[in-house]
Amino acid sequence: MARSRQPDRGTRRTRAAALAGTCAVLMLLSGCADTQRFEVAKPAQPAARPARAATAPPQAAEREHERILASYGGAYDDPRLESLITRTVNRLVAVSERPDLAYKVTILNSGAVNAFALPTGQLYVTRGLVALANDTSELSSVLAHEMAHVLAKHAAIREGQAKQAALVTRVVKEMGNDPDITALALAKSKLTMASFSRAQEFEADGIGVGISARAHFDPYGAARFLTSMERNAALKAGRASIDPRSQDFLSSHPATPERVQNAQANARQYSSPWNSERDHDDYLAAIDNIVYGEDPSEGFVRGRRFLHPKLGFTFQAPEGFALDNTAQAVIGVREGGEQAMRFDVVRVPADQSLGDYLNSGWMENVDKNSTEQLTINGFPAASVSARGDQWQFRVYALRFGSDVYRFIFATRHKTLASERNARETVRSFRRLTLQEIQAARPLRIKVITVQPGDTVESLSHRMAGVDRPEQRFRVLNGLDAHAKVKVRDRVKIVVD
Repeated sequence: MARSRQPDRGTRRTRAAALAGTCAVLMLLSGCADTQRFEVAKPAQPAARPARAATAPPQAAEREHERILASYGGAYDDPRLESLITRTVNRLVAVSERPDLAYKVTILNSGAVNAFALPTGQLYVTRGLVALANDTSELSSVLAHEMAHVLAKHAAIREGQAKQAALVTRVVKEMGNDPDITALALAKSKLTMASFSRAQEFEADGIGVGISARAHFDPYGAARFLTSMERNAALKAGRASIDPRSQDFLSSHPATPERVQNAQANARQYSSPWNSERDHDDYLAAIDNIVYGEDPSEGFVRGRRFLHPKLGFTFQAPEGFALDNTAQAVIGVREGGEQAMRFDVVRVPADQSLGDYLNSGWMENVDKNSTEQLTINGFPAASVSARGDQWQFRVYALRFGSDVYRFIFATRHKTLASERNARETVRSFRRLTLQEIQAARPLRIKVITVQPGDTVESLSHRMAGVDRPEQRFRVLNGLDAHAKVKVRDRVKIVVD
């Protein structure tokens, strides 16, 4: 969870979203969207040709680059990995339709599985995506796909569409106060953009597979990696019994099964002995020891516990909750999806009481009579309850030093158990000890060789700091539910 603090403003209130807690629930239920994106990557060095792809003013491009770095934890510095990606990009560029173009690829310091491209030829890939891939041909499929977006001018078109959507949003909101008409108009504009983008994705898939094949990479790398992305999304969403493809039907990316079938069909056109390179061993050597999951400097999840060594605090979610640390907040959901929580930091003036803040109008339908002034482990706190159309909320604000942290708990049906879960979570908020801060280390990928007697089950027991270790091991190594490991296989595990 980044420390960026957004002031709550009354202008953000809408009839459609009664509470910030509702937004938290919706954000939670769409938390797998990033794992289904398939757009790009970074060597800190540009390809060795003059860049002619830039269409935006240099200052605007630099501002966008800095915004992306800020949103994704900055750049991830790894010379071995950068060297591998540089060589891969150069091979792809050489056989593309525009070998005169240059691309600068940035590895983002984020555990999310994501990649995207800018019209300037700036490509971005998260280390989470790099960790999920199992060979260079899979990574090349991502890079080629993103190059295809630039070659087909999709990135520029999307930039124009985004500006158009912003204009539509402003005009519609100024037309009147009927929220239903406003929501319908905005939904229609988003749907038009999404439909167009699906066509772009399929086109980029086709172009990308062709580029990878001509560079002598295994053309089936795209299908394998898309399958891994789907399994990773299902594993992440399965904690809340949610179908990952149901998160955002307006997503700009088509359903992964469709894309897998499409990628396989494209690969069949190029399949031959001379273009089947996967480069499995060299790839694993390049990613050995890279950071996996969250960077501890932004806080991290270990089971049901969230720790932030830099800010010096921790708390623990109730039994049955799975936590996800995002750039904006820590999101939690209980198995079955009937209860959810959000933890974030907000700006509250030092002279404003926490009770007054909770009743200041940043959310609606607050029961002011429910306001309680509390002390949690020595920290001033306050609590209120609120009600939405489908969810009931318990909100806590807690002052920790100069910051105010907010817990928003949402439940479809308020019960003694849901109230107890909220109280116990907030009461678990405390300072980290010096020993805990010093012991906080990131998880890393370790590449090992399968020995006689090793099985998927035994190897998964060596995984540290991850939920569902056996399923995570299979997803991380591209193994389906029935696949077995073989002696001398090189595989990835997660270690502390």
